Amino acid sequence: MFQKVHRKYISRLCHFIPDALFQRCLTMPELPEVEVTRRGVAPHLDGRIVTAVTFRHRGLRWPFPLELPALLVGREVRGTGRRGKYLLLRFDHGTVIIHLGMSGHLRILELGVEPQKHDHFDLVVGRRLLRLTDPRRFGAVLWHADADGPLEQHVLLAGLGLEPLEDVFSAQILYQKTRNRSAPIKQVLLAGDIVVGVGNIYASESLFRAGINPKTPAHRISLARYERLVDAIRIILAAAIEKGGSTLRDFIGADGQSGYFQQSYFVYDRAGLPCRNCGALITQIKQGQRSTFYCKKCQK
Repeated sequence: MFQKVHRKYISRLCHFIPDALFQRCLTMPELPEVEVTRRGVAPHLDGRIVTAVTFRHRGLRWPFPLELPALLVGREVRGTGRRGKYLLLRFDHGTVIIHLGMSGHLRILELGVEPQKHDHFDLVVGRRLLRLTDPRRFGAVLWHADADGPLEQHVLLAGLGLEPLEDVFSAQILYQKTRNRSAPIKQVLLAGDIVVGVGNIYASESLFRAGINPKTPAHRISLARYERLVDAIRIILAAAIEKGGSTLRDFIGADGQSGYFQQSYFVYDRAGLPCRNCGALITQIKQGQRSTFYCKKCQK
């Protein structure tokens, strides 16, 4: 059922988003924010038995799977995972897929904490609960049954690229898969079909660290430069995870604390300010409706 809903509406979704919200959508929580959240909730969920599931609306971006309480109550959470920007809660018979959307966040709370206006979903495990708060309601809570096939074949996950922090992601693969890609390298990174989860903020920061101009056609970048870029992506993402995520005003980790990776920005959101390396002013341009920040002197 979900796949039918998805195919019918996903290509038209942005037509229903007001301009102001669309601009916010372009800076939704990225891979580090989701990984920080996963690490925060995992100790409270792994190995615990679900005692209740509560929905307070019919759905968010897509309808809630209303059969979820019957499917999960009495079942053990076998583990948590992440695929790109999707948080995964694994059970013996399937997986809950959660997306934070534009402004969503997950928190672990004591049982009995009263829900607020934008609290849409609770997964109760004993004396604690996992609560999804999403003011703009562009997140998602979905169910993929093992009987429907491998999780990797789910319509939202099937087209995702390699995980940037795993060994399988390499400069050689990035080089090979871009030989026929004439689009600017930043757009190729954001596309997510080669490498997943390198969103707008971290693409800008990674390209700066690698010394690559974001407008450079992907097929013109050498293997040696891709080696620097792959290293930069891994370093930038790992640093963001270590520091608790990014600057997004709406991002809150599972412990209720905002991330502070913004203190380490070299180019993102620093238009007109001096480059931390050379002193030249940081430039801002638009690429595919998204803001790109770079240093013309440091990035060639």
